[in-house]
Amino acid sequence: MKTKTRYSSFAKNASHFCGRPRVFSIAVGIILVWVVTGPIFGFSDTWQLVINTGTTIITFLMVFLIQNTQNRDTEAIQIKLDELIRATQGAHNALLDLEDLEEEALDSFRTRYEALASDARKELDGGRLDTGTPEA
Repeated sequence: MKTKTRYSSFAKNASHFCGRPRVFSIAVGIILVWVVTGPIFGFSDTWQLVINTGTTIITFLMVFLIQNTQNRDTEAIQIKLDELIRATQGAHNALLDLEDLEEEALDSFRTRYEALASDARKELDGGRLDTGTPEA
């Protein structure tokens, strides 16, 4: 069941690698070298262009790597949450795949759960427990 595309594998490994403190330190080092070389190059337009171009390219590529990793992680979390809902006795299976619903449907669910939370807080303020299911 474990199938990975080359891009998916590359994106995961690259974003994992780039998130390490050592890589951050290298990036800070590059910036410091660039700053120190400013007076040597007379703070020229070319000197500025080097850092601007480099950071733009790296940022552009990293956006796609991070987005790929974030999408995959979010999807995995959603599937795990769906399984918890499905496996929990008394849970509402209508809550499965909420991320695929339109905004109005999500607002309806949110309103219902905000009301449940408000009722539970009132129960707590009244010295009662807020455990259990509202249907019980």
